[in-house]
Amino acid sequence: MIQVVKIGGNIVDDPEALDVFCQQFAKMEGPKLLVHGGGVMASHIQQSLGLKPIMVEGRRVTDKKTLNVVTMVYAGYCNKTIVALLQKYGCNALGLAGCDGGVIRARRRGPKTLSDGFTKMDFGFVGDVSPTSFNVPFIRNLLTHGIVPVFCPINHDGQGQLFNTNADTIAGSLAAALCAGLVYCFEKKGVLKDKDDDNSVIPSLDAETYTKLRLEGVIDKGMVPKLDNAFGALQKGASRVVIKHALDLLEDTGTVLK
Repeated sequence: MIQVVKIGGNIVDDPEALDVFCQQFAKMEGPKLLVHGGGVMASHIQQSLGLKPIMVEGRRVTDKKTLNVVTMVYAGYCNKTIVALLQKYGCNALGLAGCDGGVIRARRRGPKTLSDGFTKMDFGFVGDVSPTSFNVPFIRNLLTHGIVPVFCPINHDGQGQLFNTNADTIAGSLAAALCAGLVYCFEKKGVLKDKDDDNSVIPSLDAETYTKLRLEGVIDKGMVPKLDNAFGALQKGASRVVIKHALDLLEDTGTVLK
């Protein structure tokens, strides 16, 4: 089974943790793909340039200056650092943005209604993707030749415009497009019942229970778009979804979605 693994910005921004993760990812057997974020580092760079990161319901508002920053950070430093580490551990990785080989084509997001039900938000140069956005034959050809694609969250519209796309969305849509397993890795052991207790992992979660916990405020902020994407991936064709700690990649741990 093909496996799509997504790693978050908090791990990407931690050199020691990232090195351990790359060692483990390189050991994974079978065809695999990696999708990475880098939002923590992008926010730091924005602030150093006198720009204020704006996040709305866990997603980054991307004006032109922000797009320039995230393109440099995601498609440049983060992507090539990860590829270099994977090569170090014997994994023949190839770094890609959506425009490379036309592998992902996004559409610009229109104004989005927020969770209050009436406020509309323009997220700027943000691109949305779906399972049909991917050049699946191209990706399968890479896997057939033993190449491990490493996707950053920068995409394009085919008309010369770059977009910032949520990395969780890319990973979920990619897994659905390939009917693959999906592993969301971040700095927690899974979905937590108590966000202040790292050991309160919910071992399995279905959509009904997720909705209940979200309404109760148990699950909020950045976990909401992550889980929305995860359940969406299952509905659209992903074979399995697990959310776990990045350093437990090879362990049978985390939260399995049903």
